[in-house]
Amino acid sequence: MMWYRNTPFTLGAQEAARLWVDDLSAGYGNFLVLRKLCLEVKPGLTVILGPNGAGKSTLLKALNGLIGRSGHVWLDDAELPSQTHEIVRAGVALVPEGRQLFPQLTVRENLELGGWLVPKGERARRLEQVLIDFPKLKERASQLAGTMSGGEQQMVAVARALMSAPRLLMLDEPSLGLAPRMVDELLLIARRIADAGTTVLMVEQNVKKALAVADRGYVMERGTLVASGAARLLARSNVIREAYLGAAASATPQPATAAKAARSPLASARSA
Repeated sequence: MMWYRNTPFTLGAQEAARLWVDDLSAGYGNFLVLRKLCLEVKPGLTVILGPNGAGKSTLLKALNGLIGRSGHVWLDDAELPSQTHEIVRAGVALVPEGRQLFPQLTVRENLELGGWLVPKGERARRLEQVLIDFPKLKERASQLAGTMSGGEQQMVAVARALMSAPRLLMLDEPSLGLAPRMVDELLLIARRIADAGTTVLMVEQNVKKALAVADRGYVMERGTLVASGAARLLARSNVIREAYLGAAASATPQPATAAKAARSPLASARSA
């Protein structure tokens, strides 16, 4: 039995969000990890690829207000707040690496925390809907989250994020440590969420499978963007091999400097 029903998700945005990042720098203390990143996340599914230590998770943490950042980030026509609770209210949700569930709380209690910022009645409605979207979670609603397998916990983490009805859903290494079958299910869920109208930004280690479900992608290396382009083009190029293995790439869908097109988001949006 699949963990989700085979129909479109109804939680999330009525209109897919666009995210623009301009000259974003971030790090930990005095150590700078990201250096003046410029990128655009369009409606659909965008994947961020790169080797360990490239700064992919740091990017999601900076966008979610978990670490400080400089530069500018816009969600549609408004600058993204810097505080996490305000970012959630603006319509952005993060499924963090490692899931970060409360192991001593039940599945239901973990899900309810995802909708904590909305009124009780609306939270109950969203919980009912998410248990329809993930019917197996309904069977496990009273089970302690800490007693579930890694794949089961990841499903809870995704469902918890959907409880905030996000316009932009960020997934940080959703397949990490999971069995191949569960990886396939999770990536299909990410694709279906994007198809239902919620913009998805995903950091993923499984390059081949991530590009198979994504619309477009960026490749990061040592805190900077080295390539971007349509997922189908990245999948056929040598740029991934260069980033992960250090081999010389003979073809790059789009040079890193092209990411500067993400500048001036309001002007870009009005001219689109």
